[in-house]
Amino acid sequence: MAPHSHVPHLERRRVVGRWEELVSKAIDAKGKRPFLRLSRGEYEDTVVPQFLQEQNNKISDILQTAHDVENDYPIVARILFEYAYDLSQKMDPKSESRGVLQFKTGLLKAIKLRADGEKTDRSEAISMLQDFYQYLKGHIDRLEDENVSREQRKKYNKTPEEWTELKRKVYITSQILNEVVDYLSPKTNQDVQFDSDLKEDLKKTAEKVNDFKAYNIIPFEAPGVVNPFQYSPEITAAIKSIEFEPSGGHEFGVDFKPPKMRNLDIFDFFQYAFGFQADNVLNQREHLLLLVANAQSRVNNIVKAISNVEEKLLGNYERWCKYVKRVNSTSRKPLDSSPRSMKLFWAALYLLIWGEAANVRFLPECLCYIFHHMAFETYELLNNPFNQKSTILKDSETFLDAIIKPVYEVVAAEAKVCNHGKSPHSSWRNYDDFNEYFWAPSCFELSWPWRLHSGFFVKPMQVSDKVKKFKFRKAQDQMPLLEQNHRSEGEHAMERKAGKSNFVEHRTGFHLYHSFHRLWIFLVCMLQGLAIFAFCDGKLNNANIKYVLSVGPTYFIMKLLQSALDVILMIGAYRSTRYRTVARVWLSLIWFAGFSGIITILYVKTIQEQNSGSGLSTWFRLYCIPLIFYGGSELFIWLFLNMPGLRILAASCSNFGPTRFLKWVHQEQYYVGRGMRESSSDYFSYLVFWAIVLACKFSFSYFLQIKSMVGPTRIIIDLTDINYRWRDIVSKSNHNALTLASLWAPVVMIYFLDLQIWYTVISALVGGFDGARIGLGEIRDLEMLRRRFFSLPSAFTTKLLPHESFQKNSRESVNNDESKVNAMKFAPIWNEVITCLREEDLISNKEKELLLMPNNKVSRTPPLNDLLLIQWPLFLLSNKVFSAIDTVNAYKQSKNKELWDKIKDDRYMMYAVQEAYYSCKNILEYLLVKDQGVLWVKSIFALVEAIKPDEHLNDIFRFNKLTKLLDKVANLTGVLINEAANEVFTVAAVREKLLDLYDMVTRDFVREETNVSVDQQLFSEFSLPTHEFISQVRRLNSILTSKESASEVPVNEEARRRLEFFSNSLFMTMPKSPPVRKMFSFSVFTPYYSEDVIYSIEKLTKPNDDGISIIYYLSTIVPDEWKNFLERQFPNDLEARRIFAKTVLPKKDYKKEKEKSRSLDDLVDEDKNQLRLWASYRGQTLARTVRGMMYYKKALILQAEQESTYGSEDLEQGLHHSTPSSPSDSGVVTARAQAELKFLYVVSAQLYGEQKQSTNPEDRQRATDIKWLMKEYDSLRISYIHKAKVTKRDKTKVYEYYSKLMKGLPDGNDQEIYSIKLPGEVILGEGKPENQNHAIVFTRGEAIQTIDMNQEHYLEETFKMRNLLEEFEIQYGGRFPTILGVREHVFTGSVSSLAWFMSLQERSFVTLGQRVLAKPLKVRMHYGHPDVFDRIFHITRGGISKSSKQINLSEDIFAGFNSTLRLGNITHHEYIQCGKGRDVGLNQIAAFEGKVASGNGEQTLSRDIYRLGHLFDFFRMMSFFFTTVGYYFTTMLTVLTVYVFLYGKVYLALSGVDAQLKIKGLASNVALQSALDTQFLLQIGVFTAVPMIMNFILEEGLLRAITSFFTMQFQLSSVFFTFSLGTRTHYFGRTILHGGAKYASTGRGFVIEHIKYAENYRNYSRTHFVKALEIMLLLIVYLIYGAPERTTFTYILLTFSSWFLAVAWLWAPYIFNPSGFEWQKTVKDFENWTNWMFQQEGQDEKDDKCWEVWWKGQISHIRTLRGRFWEIALSLRFFMVQYGVAYSLNVAGHDKSFRVYGFSWCVLVLIVVLFKVFSLSKKSLANFQLIVRILQLVVFCGVICGLIFTVAFTSLTIGDVFASVLSLIPTGWGLLSVRISSLLPRLFSALFLVFFVVLTSRAVFSSTKVSERSRFKYRDLIETACIFFEWQQIAIALKPVMKKLRLWKFVLAIARLYDVFIGAIVFIPIAFLSWFPFVSTFQTRLVFNQAFSRGLEISTLLAGGNPDVAGNQSQHSKTR
Repeated sequence: MAPHSHVPHLERRRVVGRWEELVSKAIDAKGKRPFLRLSRGEYEDTVVPQFLQEQNNKISDILQTAHDVENDYPIVARILFEYAYDLSQKMDPKSESRGVLQFKTGLLKAIKLRADGEKTDRSEAISMLQDFYQYLKGHIDRLEDENVSREQRKKYNKTPEEWTELKRKVYITSQILNEVVDYLSPKTNQDVQFDSDLKEDLKKTAEKVNDFKAYNIIPFEAPGVVNPFQYSPEITAAIKSIEFEPSGGHEFGVDFKPPKMRNLDIFDFFQYAFGFQADNVLNQREHLLLLVANAQSRVNNIVKAISNVEEKLLGNYERWCKYVKRVNSTSRKPLDSSPRSMKLFWAALYLLIWGEAANVRFLPECLCYIFHHMAFETYELLNNPFNQKSTILKDSETFLDAIIKPVYEVVAAEAKVCNHGKSPHSSWRNYDDFNEYFWAPSCFELSWPWRLHSGFFVKPMQVSDKVKKFKFRKAQDQMPLLEQNHRSEGEHAMERKAGKSNFVEHRTGFHLYHSFHRLWIFLVCMLQGLAIFAFCDGKLNNANIKYVLSVGPTYFIMKLLQSALDVILMIGAYRSTRYRTVARVWLSLIWFAGFSGIITILYVKTIQEQNSGSGLSTWFRLYCIPLIFYGGSELFIWLFLNMPGLRILAASCSNFGPTRFLKWVHQEQYYVGRGMRESSSDYFSYLVFWAIVLACKFSFSYFLQIKSMVGPTRIIIDLTDINYRWRDIVSKSNHNALTLASLWAPVVMIYFLDLQIWYTVISALVGGFDGARIGLGEIRDLEMLRRRFFSLPSAFTTKLLPHESFQKNSRESVNNDESKVNAMKFAPIWNEVITCLREEDLISNKEKELLLMPNNKVSRTPPLNDLLLIQWPLFLLSNKVFSAIDTVNAYKQSKNKELWDKIKDDRYMMYAVQEAYYSCKNILEYLLVKDQGVLWVKSIFALVEAIKPDEHLNDIFRFNKLTKLLDKVANLTGVLINEAANEVFTVAAVREKLLDLYDMVTRDFVREETNVSVDQQLFSEFSLPTHEFISQVRRLNSILTSKESASEVPVNEEARRRLEFFSNSLFMTMPKSPPVRKMFSFSVFTPYYSEDVIYSIEKLTKPNDDGISIIYYLSTIVPDEWKNFLERQFPNDLEARRIFAKTVLPKKDYKKEKEKSRSLDDLVDEDKNQLRLWASYRGQTLARTVRGMMYYKKALILQAEQESTYGSEDLEQGLHHSTPSSPSDSGVVTARAQAELKFLYVVSAQLYGEQKQSTNPEDRQRATDIKWLMKEYDSLRISYIHKAKVTKRDKTKVYEYYSKLMKGLPDGNDQEIYSIKLPGEVILGEGKPENQNHAIVFTRGEAIQTIDMNQEHYLEETFKMRNLLEEFEIQYGGRFPTILGVREHVFTGSVSSLAWFMSLQERSFVTLGQRVLAKPLKVRMHYGHPDVFDRIFHITRGGISKSSKQINLSEDIFAGFNSTLRLGNITHHEYIQCGKGRDVGLNQIAAFEGKVASGNGEQTLSRDIYRLGHLFDFFRMMSFFFTTVGYYFTTMLTVLTVYVFLYGKVYLALSGVDAQLKIKGLASNVALQSALDTQFLLQIGVFTAVPMIMNFILEEGLLRAITSFFTMQFQLSSVFFTFSLGTRTHYFGRTILHGGAKYASTGRGFVIEHIKYAENYRNYSRTHFVKALEIMLLLIVYLIYGAPERTTFTYILLTFSSWFLAVAWLWAPYIFNPSGFEWQKTVKDFENWTNWMFQQEGQDEKDDKCWEVWWKGQISHIRTLRGRFWEIALSLRFFMVQYGVAYSLNVAGHDKSFRVYGFSWCVLVLIVVLFKVFSLSKKSLANFQLIVRILQLVVFCGVICGLIFTVAFTSLTIGDVFASVLSLIPTGWGLLSVRISSLLPRLFSALFLVFFVVLTSRAVFSSTKVSERSRFKYRDLIETACIFFEWQQIAIALKPVMKKLRLWKFVLAIARLYDVFIGAIVFIPIAFLSWFPFVSTFQTRLVFNQAFSRGLEISTLLAGGNPDVAGNQSQHSKTR
């Protein structure tokens, strides 16, 4: 016991002391702190308690000011600390709030330390404050002087924003001083007072802080801030347009406060009239202004811009009014108002409603309802005096409380009923139900303001947590107090609670049929027709036609089933559904019930007539009449509503009664989904696609499956002498029906699933050809890039520069040389890209130098101004001069023209020769322009240029001396470079090299002497070199000295890929680029929770259990980038690089002998910070995402600067506007302003506020890092949810929630911009969409790009963003796009083999797959990728995701569903790409795929899937099915096919039919064999790899594609994909059956550590292991009991895929586990697993500590009666195996009576009794231990005696017994065991008894002959295993019954035994292989093959330099 545990006051003193020390240290912190740690300005936000911050946020400013002045004015600082303490004491005198006591105690401690024991004198304090202000005033005067301010800003290199922040802080300091003086003045003597004049000046100065009000983009009310938009014509016009001038006689009420800093506008009117929040008004004012301004920039007309904005915002409202048949409220016109102003009124009103709606934003039609009434009220208010307010404020003070909160409260109440997804969807209303309530005209019964006693507002109330039932509250429980108090006497009582609307998400698999019934009807009818046609031998006569027409009754019966499902699945929604919808459902049921009955009767009569032989066709004719009538009417309706011409006619007659009736009959009519028709060309394209797919599918099904089965089927039907081994009940008397079913079942299953396979194959081919058509893969390696580089400038100019820009005359154009101009424009962008690659450490300094392109600007300094050639990057020209010399020497006898033609064959050789020639000429002429030597230079070059094309150069020059000549020129340039570097120009050194060159040319190179007279003073006078001159010299030197080819530059694979794709994309089709001013504005939006922002030093350097740290791993996995980082960090200091690397990576070989070791503390802060950033930019961190997205702003600034430089537009268009007050770099400022208008990045960091206040150091660090990101990137905004505890008037404390927006300040602090109160807690449904929804109000622009936290971007790709946004202006299929799909690159593919597989799979989907989905199939949705949304379209239609709990688990794709249903258009574009990280470890991948599969399982229940399945045309519906839930369904069907196939084979084997068919010769039937072969091909998934192969070929080339594909196979990619198949199947199937889908956090770290065996077992036991063992069991049964004459090849062919599936499911987690076969880890894993298995359950145990807790969690999904029923029903399949094995045992003989099967159940009872005896609990029988032990001994002896008796007197042998036992108990388990529970001996004893009872009972009680009994060995084992398996599954399903019978503990014991044996079976092979060291080496290379390809020593990586690990490995190797 602790010494002070019972002394509270000592404990409190200790805690307070610690807080004093903590706060004191925080306050005393001095000096400059690192930029990624807590700076002095950040102390307040992390230490000041939240309560004090909320009450008075000036405390932070006071403490900040105290820190700033402490060094120079310590007394002033102490006064400020005292003032802060007094303020906190007043706000919380009792220190009751969290953290206040500790904070005040720390302040007191700090004050005492600064007082040094002296008492504060108030008079002295006033004097000190006065002196300090006089000092401060001098600074203020200089800051306010414009001239001085400008000079100081230049001197200290401060940006206008930084200078503004400095002024703001000075004014804040003055404000604080003013408050302190006011606070101290009453407490001081009247004789000592602050100077009155100075005090007045201080007061005025303090008021200036109001000029620096926080703002987002446009500083409306902050005149003290530099406004970059001051002279923007668009912004000025937009501000002017919203101004509001009340007409005569109208005025606001006395409580209205007019704005001081701006004119009155329409937002002020709405705030006053409707009670909107102030910050919501500020937010939406800026929002609307930016929308109007950006719209005006494109149309150059303010009126048209306003109209466009209003039409977009109110488009959904106008459509809603038409649907509910209400007059549009905006159609009226108030008095004295213009149409333009009214459109702004409506736009502003809608935005204000939307901005404050919170979770109600998910109900877009509810917002339409609210807007409808408020717009009507607006007319009334505008036509009346303004002193009247809205009626909604009669009983409430704000719009939020009156309108939003009532809706929110009922939504929140329903969300609680969900019970975290445990309650069925049908029991509560989700967001869709609430929204669809407003689709009916009856919604107007809610009145205005809300009629709160309406059934819509009735909330459910939970009665009991145990029974989980809900009832509805009474009226008075539902209404707010105000409503209850004001209810009139005649008002109605509370109405009955409204139910679900239009649709109910009942959990049933029938939804797949319900939603896609047309597909299933089509497939079933085709199957029936093809089968009948095949059985008719492919002939069509009158009789056969009648048989084929039997599909008629089938069709109508299936339609009847669909109608019945419509009726059943709508239960729960009838009361809230429109009557016409309900009537249609019931009439459809009645119609198809009657029609199907008539059709069936007529068909039966037709067949009877056919069989009678009368030859009549009366009944057949009658049968055809209704078929023709129905078919004709359906065809007419389809043509009328779908054919282009008729469709237009139908649309024009939409209000005509018959037309409406036809539409009503044809399809359900909802508010959404009406008019979802594609253009004729699109329709024809996907019709042809599906025609090809269906032709392939039905050809395959008919010729290779159905037709092949006809002959064997006929033979089996006719067989009557099959001798069944068991008691046959069904098959023999029904033409061997079960035999036929076992053969046909796999065929039918494959028939239904192979359409997915054919779709995959054809779509891969179509996608590949389409990718080639658009130009993908044209540049896929460096050689292709080099060949096409010369055309990049022109392609860049054409695609990425606005035409009005480059079509104008350029200031730099020379002789209209277009290529030169293009190169000038291309070079800056290319160089920025290369510089960015260097900053990202993807290339080295040398590579950067080779890749940079000269600016190609012509010099104004003669004589350098005549170099008109295009100068290309050096990586293209390296070694080309020497190659040209070789060419010259080879063809030196050729003529001049012939020789030049040879050189021109290599384009870049020609460029290098030309540039070297002209550069040498220019350099020499410039250098010698004042010297006589210039005459010699000119004569030499004149000689060269005078050579005629037909002359021989060899006659004039000695080419064998050419190499030496170039060496002389290179020496000269080298001297010039060195002289320039030394900043001293030595004439002698240069003259010496020139003389050497002169001698070389005149004596050796030129055959004839030149006739130029020179004197002895040759080369004595030179021109001084300029910077431009030296640059040209340096380039010439590089060209002449580069003897090695740069063909491998850049070396880094990522740098290559990016440059190749960027270059390739310039040749792809894309829209023309507009000027920055005219482009669409957009935001980037990222939801963030609590992932890593920037890796901390501790996290980077902390080694894991294997001795590996993250920084060690990264430096090893990307060694080139690590080297480049060191080079960048220490440019010219090799020793510093070595010391830094040695410090960070002490385990690597960086250390010299006897060198003193260094720690991380020895590093400077800047180095630490750069290291953190380098590592973070290689992980999946927020910093990586933010850096990539902020490239957008950099790109926009560069593009705006370039447009300004080349003069694209005039001043009126605003791209280059200078003013007298503008700084000299006005072009840059204007470019930044343009970027600010067009781009904003918002990160919704949900927990940012909590992280700032958290005591967890990791959370605090995340908040600090986010602040640094805001400081680094000024366009980054952070939004978060703030939770505040407030006290109401009745003294109750409640929580209030706010949505806040923050931005960074130059000093590193954050600043609150907006704070919008929310109606309650934000997270009601799925977390991510709710997090997005609360922050989306802070986004800006017409478009929004959704970016996940694991994505990044690239600078070169951001240049194409304005091209992409122009896609919104292009119609696709008659509609403008609403979502633009963007290509992705998975950047985690190089981490490991698994990551590579995942990236290839993802790349295939996000490129080729989505290419086909968008075109031709037109069913692309939103998949959470970097898609760009039409922001206005989506925010007015429910947002960018859906959020209902569980049903919207895959929230992103519902945005695509919603967009499509609301007539949006989703396209896909591949000329731009974005990076994305994927999960890299198997556990992460499995969790992600499980989440997606579960989400698809929930999607099958959703109304969106149902409506799309119904409203799409047939072919588009098929595309939609097979690319969404159909993919997962067919995946599950693939696995079920394996089960059906194996159970069929087991049936044939156990029943004896297999042997009988062998005797009859059917086993060798060619047709049957071909059908089985096709099953094998489909089961192994041969065709599913086609998309990946096609993508390889398209983007990598054929050879690399073949190499990559086979590399994947050698790395066991098939094992991985097969394992993933099981993951998807399990979670999809379980979600449909039981629900329980939930978000699984996968983690995004580096998988560099070994996963323990127990963890893998917990993850995959139920998903894979159990199923794999079942498959193995079936395979063994088939192997043992199947036909003995079967060939090995046949067995392998039929079962190989099943064996492969089972093996992959069992051991894939361990194959892909790092160090999975390392011996020491295997031993530790086994010990960990046994401890986990036998750990007893405790109160605080978790599933990773105790097997029992985990096991209960595994069965927790079985909650409902329906779920238990299905679990039992599915478990019944084991009875068939048990039944067959029982009759197949040799001891059973030929007895086929039921007593054999019944006897097996008697054995089960004996097993239960014996197991119970040997598992008696010691704890429960503690007083009877002796009796228990004696009983167990007696039973054990009895078993032994019985065994001896059986062996002696029966045919049973001891070998049989031990073989059976040893085959069940894993042999390696006992050998490897080190610790095991006391329960294990009982398990062994019980197992021994089980097998003994089974074997002996069969031997004793059977009447079989002794000779037959002797054959018994392993078959009895199968029956016992089946008994255990089936019994356990059913017992779990009957958990409540078992608990009542007090058998649940026994079930637990059996379940534990079951898991022990599963784990042992899986573990034994792992343990065995771990003995061999080469297995571990091979497995490690397998898992990390990508690293090996770069020369990584993976064994060193895994050892991590850990001596323990390395030692264990070495020692174990020696032992072995």
